[in-house]
Amino acid sequence: MKDETTVFQEAQPPYDSKRNSSRGSRKKKSWSSKHNTTKDVNIYMSSATKNNYFEKLSTQSKTFFNTRKASLEKKSHPRFVLDCSKKSILRFIHKEKEMDVAQLRDLKNEVDIDEHLIPLEELYSILDTHPDRGLSELEVKRRLEKDGPNSLPQKYRINNVYVLVGYIFRGFSALLWFGALLSFLAYLLEAETNEEKPQDNLWLGIILALTCIVTGMFSFYQERKSSHITESFAKMIPTRATVIRNGSVKEIDSAGLVRGDIVLLKIGDKVPADIRLIEIQDLKAENSSLTGEVEPVTCTLGATNSFAVESRNLVFFSTNLVSGSGKGVVILTGSNTVMGKIAGLTNRLEKKTTPIEQEVQHFMRLISMWALTLGAICFLLALYIGYNWLNACVYVIGIIVANVPEGLLATLTVSLTLTAKRLASKNCIVRRLQTVETLGSIRTICTDKTGTLTQNKMTVLHLSFNREIYHVKNGVDVDIQNFETNTTYKTLVRAACLCSKAEFEPNQDNIPMRERKASGDATEVGILHFIQPRIKSIQDVRNTFPKVTEVPFNSLNKFHLTVHFSPLNKYFLLMKGAPEVIMERCTTMMAESDKEAFLTAEKKYELEDKIKLFASKGERVLAFADLHLGQNNFPVNFKFSTDPMNFPSSGFRLIGLISLYDPPRPAVPDAIDACHKAGIRVIMVTGDHPCTAKAIAIKCHILSETSSDDNVFTGTDLRKITDEELKDILETNKELVFARTSPLQKLRIVELYQSLDEIVAVTGDGVNDAPALKKADIGIAMGITGSEVSKQTADMILMDDNFASIVLGIEEGRLIFDNLKKSIAYILASNIPEILPFLFYIFLGIPLPVSTVTVLCIDLGTDMWPAVSLAYEKPESNIMSREPRNPRTDHLVGRKLVTYAYFHLGILETLAGFLTYFHVMYDAGWDPMDLLNIRKSWESNNNLEDSYHKVWTRTERMNLESTCQTAYFISIVIAQCAALIVCKTRYNSIYQQKMNNWVLNIGLVFEILVAFVLSYSPYLNKVLKTRPVKMKYWLTPLPIAVLIVIYGEFGKIISRLYPNSFMAHHLTF
Repeated sequence: MKDETTVFQEAQPPYDSKRNSSRGSRKKKSWSSKHNTTKDVNIYMSSATKNNYFEKLSTQSKTFFNTRKASLEKKSHPRFVLDCSKKSILRFIHKEKEMDVAQLRDLKNEVDIDEHLIPLEELYSILDTHPDRGLSELEVKRRLEKDGPNSLPQKYRINNVYVLVGYIFRGFSALLWFGALLSFLAYLLEAETNEEKPQDNLWLGIILALTCIVTGMFSFYQERKSSHITESFAKMIPTRATVIRNGSVKEIDSAGLVRGDIVLLKIGDKVPADIRLIEIQDLKAENSSLTGEVEPVTCTLGATNSFAVESRNLVFFSTNLVSGSGKGVVILTGSNTVMGKIAGLTNRLEKKTTPIEQEVQHFMRLISMWALTLGAICFLLALYIGYNWLNACVYVIGIIVANVPEGLLATLTVSLTLTAKRLASKNCIVRRLQTVETLGSIRTICTDKTGTLTQNKMTVLHLSFNREIYHVKNGVDVDIQNFETNTTYKTLVRAACLCSKAEFEPNQDNIPMRERKASGDATEVGILHFIQPRIKSIQDVRNTFPKVTEVPFNSLNKFHLTVHFSPLNKYFLLMKGAPEVIMERCTTMMAESDKEAFLTAEKKYELEDKIKLFASKGERVLAFADLHLGQNNFPVNFKFSTDPMNFPSSGFRLIGLISLYDPPRPAVPDAIDACHKAGIRVIMVTGDHPCTAKAIAIKCHILSETSSDDNVFTGTDLRKITDEELKDILETNKELVFARTSPLQKLRIVELYQSLDEIVAVTGDGVNDAPALKKADIGIAMGITGSEVSKQTADMILMDDNFASIVLGIEEGRLIFDNLKKSIAYILASNIPEILPFLFYIFLGIPLPVSTVTVLCIDLGTDMWPAVSLAYEKPESNIMSREPRNPRTDHLVGRKLVTYAYFHLGILETLAGFLTYFHVMYDAGWDPMDLLNIRKSWESNNNLEDSYHKVWTRTERMNLESTCQTAYFISIVIAQCAALIVCKTRYNSIYQQKMNNWVLNIGLVFEILVAFVLSYSPYLNKVLKTRPVKMKYWLTPLPIAVLIVIYGEFGKIISRLYPNSFMAHHLTF
C-alpha cells in the first residue's frame, strides 16, 4: 500500500499556492455570484482553536493557508454559507419547501473543509492523535466537555403555546367555536330585547368554549406524551462506533465520538461523524443522503477534489458504507458536520400525515360538511316554517354540537401511544407510528433466514477434506486420527483462523470455550469457537501471517479473500465462501500428505453431493481455498490493490469444507403457523444454498413436509424468467423459498408482490437488505445483528431479532384498527338520538326533548371516558384468524359502520330517549298526541291546558320541559352504556370477551355517576337547566338497553355461525 502522503501528492498537489488559490477563486467566484453572499465563516475549527493549531503547522502549510486567506479576503468571498446570519436562516426556512434537489446540492457544495487537503502526519499533529493508539480517555473527556456530544441539533420545536392553540381551534373545535359565537350573539340580542335577560345562551357559549379548551388541552397532553415515547424509542437504538483508544479497540455509542478519534469502519455501518480516511480495503460509500446520488462512491486515501463534499478521501456523517472496510480519523462531530449544518436549517420541515391520520381527517371533513349542511338546511326550514332567526340559530347550534364526535382525536392519540408502548414491551421498536396500523394490513412477509428464523448461533457440525467427512461434537470436539500431523487439517484450521475478522473479547480465560463471547459475523464466530482449542494463540498465528489486504464478503461476489505475508517472505491468498463459487475458482485440491490433485469434474460431483448432504440437514457450508504467489511477480513490499485487483482471483487450491448449523428459534414454527391462519403468506429470501434454505424452511413451517423442489427458486432461476412469469409464480404459490438471491433480486420480488396489490413486510439485517427494506410497506430490521444502515432504513426494529415478534406486531396493528372502529361506532351511536329531537322540535312542533347543553353533557361529560377506554380493549379471538384488511376498500369509517351506528344502535337509543320523554309528559298530564304542533303555544307567555284540562303557566311548562330533557339525557346515558357493551366486541360474545377491561368498567360507573351529579346537583340544575327526576324514570329506558345488548349479541351469533350471510353483513360493523 502506498504511503498516504505519496498517494495524496499524486492525486492532489496541496501546496502549489498559486494553483490552489486560482482554482478556488474560479470555482468560488461562481458560488459568490450565484448566492450573493459575503459572509466569511470557517466551520472546521473555531478561531481560538485555529490559532492554537496553526502554530503546529509547518512553514509550508502556514504559507498555504495565509495565501488562501489573502485570496479570500481580497475577493470578499464566503467560506461557508450555512453559518450565516439569523436573517439568512429565516429566509432559508421560509423558502425551504421550494428547494429542489439541485438547490440543496448547491448548498452542500459550498461547504469548505480543508482537512482533506492536509497531509496525514500534519493532520495527526493538528488533532493531537495517533493512528494506532488513538486518544486517551482523559483527552476524550476533555474534548467532550468542550465540544459537546456527537449528535445532531435537536429538531426545531414549535412553541408549546402555539401547538396548544392549534389543538384548541383546529378540527371539530372550529365547529364548536362557531356554535359558541352564535350562542354569545344570541345572548346579546336577547339581552337587548328581553327584560328578563335569560342566560341560557350565555352559559351555552361558555360551555362550548370550555369544551374546546379542555379537549384541546387533553389532545395536546396526549400528543406530547406520544412524542416523548417515540423519542425514548429512538434512544433505545443508538448508533454504535468502533474506535481505538489507548491502543485498544472498543465499541462505543457514537454520541461519544470526538475530533481526533480513530474509527474502524466496515460494510453496513452508518458513518458516525465526518471522517478523513487513513486506511481502506475496497471501501465504498453511498452518499444519497448528502448528494442525492445513489450510486456508491469508491473511497480513496488521497484528495480527489478541492471541495470537501466531492473528495473521496472523506466520508460524512449519516452516509452508508456499502462495501469493504477502512479506518479514519474524526475531523468534525455533531452540529459541526456537513449534515449537522444542513439538519440545523432543514429540521423545520413539516411531518407527513400518517395513513391513519388521513383516515381520521377524511372522516372529520365528512362529518363537518354533514353538520354544516344539515344545520344550514334546517336553519332555512325553520325560518320558512315561521321560527324567528334567533331560535333558528340555537337550533343550528344543537345540530352542530350533536354531530361533532369530540372525543375522537383523543381516542386516536391514546390508541397509538398504547400500541407503541405495548409493542416496545414485546421487543418491537416502532420508528414511525404510522407503521403500527399498517402492520395489521400485511399480506406477505419476505423474511431472511439467518438470525430472524434461526438463533444466529452457528455451531460447526462437519468438516470435509481429503474426500472424507468428519463429525464435530458440541461444535468443538472432532475425532481425527493423528490430527497433529494431518497437513490438510492443519491448513484448513489455519485458513479458518486467518481468513476471518472474528475475535474473542478479552478476559475470558476462565470461561468455557462455547460460552466465550466474540465479536464478528455469527458464522466466523462459530468457526472461531471450533479452532481456538486447536491453536495455542489465534493472535500469534495472525501476527505470524499478517494480513496485507482483503476483499470483504458481500452478497454479489459471495466470497471473502485475504492476502497474507508469510515468514518465508512470500505472499499467499486465502479465500472462503459459497462452495459453488469457490470451486469455480479452484483448479486443484489438497490431497493427503500435502499433495495436490486436479479438481476434476468427478471430484466436483463428489463434493457437490457432500454439500447437498450437509445442506439438506439445514447446515451452512463454506469452502476454503488458498493460492501461494511467486516472488518473481509479487516481491516483498508489493503494493496490492483491491480496486481493481492486481492479483489472481482464480487458480486456487481447494482445502476443504466446514459446515455449520444454526438452529431455528423455538417460537418461529408456531409464529409462522399463526401467520398462515391469519391469511399471511411467509416466504424465505436468503443468500444460502437452496438445500439449506429448504431444510430450514420445512423446520420453520414455511414449506410443508411434502413440498417439492418446485417451491424453491435460486437467483440463477430468477435471472432466466421474466417479470410476468415471476408474478404468476408469486400469485399462484403460497409456499415459496428463494435461495442464493442478490439484493436486486430481493427488491424485484418485493416490487412484484406490491404490483399484485399486496401489503409487503420485509425483514433484513445487512446493508444489502436496505433497498428492499425501504421499498417494502413495512421494513423490519434486526436490533442485535442488524447493520446501522438497515436499522435507519427500517420502519420497525426487532430488539430480540425474533420473527415471532413480528406476529405480535401484526396482532397489535389489527387491534388498533379494531379498537378505533369500536370507539367511532360508540361515539356515532349517540348522534341520532341527539339530532332527531331537534328535527322533531322543528317538524312535529313538540317541546324540545333535549337541550344543546345536555347534548354537550353526553358528548363530553359521559361519553369521553368510555370512548377512550375502548383503546384498552384486548384482541378478540378471531383477530389472527381472518384475512388481512385491504386498505383500499376497508376504511376506518365505512358505510357499514355508519349504518350500524346511526340506524341500528342510534334508532334504538332514540326510542329509549323518547319513551322516557313521553313517560314524564304523560305522568304530568300531557298525552303524547296532544304535544304535536304545540310548540308555539308551549313557548308563549300564555297559560295552557294539558290533556286533563289542568292549567299550566309558562314557568311551570319550562320546568316540566327541563325535567323531560333531563330524563331524555339519562335515558341516552343508560342506552349508551348498553351500546358500549355492544361495541366492546365485533365478533366475540360478551361472555367470551368478558368484562376484563377495567378502564371500560370504571368508564361505565363514571358515565352513570356523571349523569347522577348533573341531575341532582342544585348548582348544576341552575346553570345547565337540568332537574332532579324520579328514580322510576331511570328504569324506563332499561328494557331498551337490554334490547340493545340482545340485538348486538344476536348479530354476533349470526356473524360467527354464518359469516358470509346477508344478515351477518348488516347486523355487525
